Amino acid sequence: MAQLALDKEFFREFSALEKHVRDRVCEVFSKFEEATHTGLHLEKVSAARDDRFRTVRIDRFWRGVVLALAKGDTYTLLKVLPHDDAYAWARKRRASVNTATGAIELRDVEAIDSSLPFLKQMARSSPALLFDGVSDPDLGRLGIDEQTLGFARALTDVAQLEAAQGFLPPVQWQVLYGLASGMSPEEVWGELGAHITGEVDPDDLDAAVRRSPDRVLLVEGPEELLATLRRPFDLWRIYLHPTQRAAVEASHRGPARVSGGPGTGKTVVALHRAHRLAGRGTGPVLLTTFTSTLARALEEGLSLLSERSGDGAAAAQVRVENVDRFAHRVFREAHGRPRLLDTAREHALWRAAAERAGVDMAPAFLAQEWRQVVLARRVETADDYLAAKRTGRGRALSPARKARVWQAVSEFRSELEAEGWWTHETVCEEAARVLAAGPDAEKPFQHVVVDEAQDLHPGQWRLLRAAAPRGGDDLFIAGDAHQRIYGPKVNLAELGIETRGRSSRLRLNYRTTAEILGWGLSLMSGQRVDDLEGGLDDIAGCRSEMHGDGPLLKGAASWEAELGHLVSTVRQWLDSDVLPGEIGVAARSGRAVDEVLLSLEEAGVPAVNLSTDLPSAAVSVGTMHRMKGLEFRCLAVVGAGGAQLPAPASITPEEEDPGAHARDLLRERSLLFVACTRARERLSVSWHGSPSPFVEALLGT
Repeated sequence: MAQLALDKEFFREFSALEKHVRDRVCEVFSKFEEATHTGLHLEKVSAARDDRFRTVRIDRFWRGVVLALAKGDTYTLLKVLPHDDAYAWARKRRASVNTATGAIELRDVEAIDSSLPFLKQMARSSPALLFDGVSDPDLGRLGIDEQTLGFARALTDVAQLEAAQGFLPPVQWQVLYGLASGMSPEEVWGELGAHITGEVDPDDLDAAVRRSPDRVLLVEGPEELLATLRRPFDLWRIYLHPTQRAAVEASHRGPARVSGGPGTGKTVVALHRAHRLAGRGTGPVLLTTFTSTLARALEEGLSLLSERSGDGAAAAQVRVENVDRFAHRVFREAHGRPRLLDTAREHALWRAAAERAGVDMAPAFLAQEWRQVVLARRVETADDYLAAKRTGRGRALSPARKARVWQAVSEFRSELEAEGWWTHETVCEEAARVLAAGPDAEKPFQHVVVDEAQDLHPGQWRLLRAAAPRGGDDLFIAGDAHQRIYGPKVNLAELGIETRGRSSRLRLNYRTTAEILGWGLSLMSGQRVDDLEGGLDDIAGCRSEMHGDGPLLKGAASWEAELGHLVSTVRQWLDSDVLPGEIGVAARSGRAVDEVLLSLEEAGVPAVNLSTDLPSAAVSVGTMHRMKGLEFRCLAVVGAGGAQLPAPASITPEEEDPGAHARDLLRERSLLFVACTRARERLSVSWHGSPSPFVEALLGT
């Protein structure tokens, strides 16, 4: 019986089709298995460069393009296009097998052939060719086939290669781009990693389709097809690219880390890594992150991954829980429910402690000194505090002033102990102590996978280190220091988590168009960001292969006018057949979120608040913090004005603590960066009054 497969790229394009076309696609292909050889007519494409392409009638105007293999009984749906466009697309292209990865790939043969004479003419007058330093055997080992090799040998400049991105096979283009960027063949080989398969049959496309789970979804029957097409965006989010799969499948002797810019697939890697570790059967796995919103999204992604893989037993071995909830659970099991100190009471305790110690410093400074130095470094005595590093604190303290600060800290700690108060940080420290005190056999998990790792503070790292016994693949850490919006600087090695030598970086963005990504990266240009390993993180080289419109930047005279612009923008997206659940709105404050929700509801647009609900069939509205780890086809960032961003209440005065002031500004900038890079295809950034200084610096660029 015939089996239908769906090309991954089709998922993204399917969402953009008009509803009646989507409905008709579902109707036609739900009957595919029974009708392939009878009622459903697969029409050959005349003058095609690959006689395995066929078209299928969707309606009088639309046709599907299908790869129908001579061997095997698998039919891959590649495109749904207007009639003439479908035939033109099919005539230009050819399917082949990558000899390094064994996977299927497509190329625009006509574009390659038409470009080659011009390139060869340019090459004759050039003193050097782009790949003079790379041998044919090395290129062949990396999967560069004969046609692409001939094209590559005519290139003289990387700009020519960039222009060819749309018509060369994607993996081959990435290989060439890596080499052109200065990577050695060995480094490119390492990036392809686990996907080098060795000997493959270049003529067996049926086997190549089945070896391409990162690109092709095999559908088992009409019910699975309809379920898939109802959730194309969800499925897009759980697919692995070959460079991501290497990080998922690698084995390590200890903790490992994967980093990368926005949209490079770190969360997808974390999901698959947790699922794979659980599938080994070596013990339970903790999949954790900072926020409850992202934890719920991870849980949903794991459920979808389990459904697609058919391995529910592996998913059952994974516990998804944000790190604070995990800490409180461990604490409650040992001591019962903690008596938590609220912000107002903590402020009052610090003020009283400062008065008793005779310290002329603000409660906010003392609270941060306690969190970022005393708790972070587990300082217990005055001598320890005098010797402790205060990296990043900004304000230098003389020994005499440090002694008075320590007295204030001691007063504060004594009050906590006397009254039985706990904070989230001290709960976490106690939970870490409880787990560390137990034997390895009683550890709750065998493996820990951490997403959005850049936001965790030292106490949380100690907790996670104590949650699993030391050994192979014990901790797997995914994050991007440029997206830090919560935690302080952390050096993992100082916390007993050594990842150097077991770190990799993802650079290819799979979510965001190059235009949106470029604008977002410019927000962080020139910022010095630590990398969790004692060095500086580098965001250079992060790139996207997708193209679209640049961000829409809009200033308004008032908040009411800005909300009107937002409603109009969302309606335009909805009118262009974007689903409500594919739209997000980010604001800096909870109050602004409430007002956005009210405006959308008054306009008849269904919307949910991310502080209480997961993304659903309605427009998702949340603070910029709540956007972390999520993604949307279309995203609007509102309230990006000078009076709202950076948020005045979130910035420590420079005269009070220069270090904290600089960190606060970087955190606010990172917050905008995180929000903007949640967008896949369209981004709107608006403000009323004057724009945020972060935005103003980019206007006109």
